[in-house]
Amino acid sequence: MDLVYRRILLKMSGEVLAGDGGSGISAARIAVLADELAAVHAAGVQLGLVVGGGNIFRGLHGSRTGIGRVTGDHMGMLATVINALAVRDGLERRGLAARVLSALGIAGVAEPHSVRLAQDALTAGQVVLFAGGTGNPFFTTDTAGVLRAIEIGADVILKGTKVDGVYDSDPVTHPDATRFESLTYTEVLRRDLKVMDATAISLARDNDLPIVVFDVNRKGDLLRIVQGDGVGTRVGKE
Repeated sequence: MDLVYRRILLKMSGEVLAGDGGSGISAARIAVLADELAAVHAAGVQLGLVVGGGNIFRGLHGSRTGIGRVTGDHMGMLATVINALAVRDGLERRGLAARVLSALGIAGVAEPHSVRLAQDALTAGQVVLFAGGTGNPFFTTDTAGVLRAIEIGADVILKGTKVDGVYDSDPVTHPDATRFESLTYTEVLRRDLKVMDATAISLARDNDLPIVVFDVNRKGDLLRIVQGDGVGTRVGKE
């Protein structure tokens, strides 16, 4: 099988794991996601994943309800570990070797993050789930995803969302919204398109890391992307 991308980092929001429930973890959604990842892995792609924690707890929201921002962010990081463990379980049920590396030290639950360990695991055909964000408050999991993608030398970071790309306005509330096939990093920042936070976009730009935004719920699209089909919106250099 011809592949355009051979090592990828998939970044998803935690809400993807909640399915239609909006919060918590849906076993059915985990199963569907694991099937998609297994198909890509079987094609020969090396897989790294970063999953947010918003389906369980979002640090910024916590700060608005009286929880200190640093404490809230640490709670959000712990939520990403829970999600990573759930995805690992789904992958292992399909016979895939997977491991969770956490930027937060949680002995007995997840291994400590190590760039060398991650690279070796990917080369050995294991799926690596990066949890705990960057390990620091005030940074989003988007930024963590870009950082991990750069560390492992990923060919691309794939941003899995609930829509099929980047639009000039919210397609849910604006039916006439136009989808972009491609954008530059500068256009995303200038137009404030909310592909990722500004720190993540800038980091991707400075390291020439392409971004593909796509609908993670559409069956087969992940495999189509690594094969080079024109799925989603691509963000890259000028």
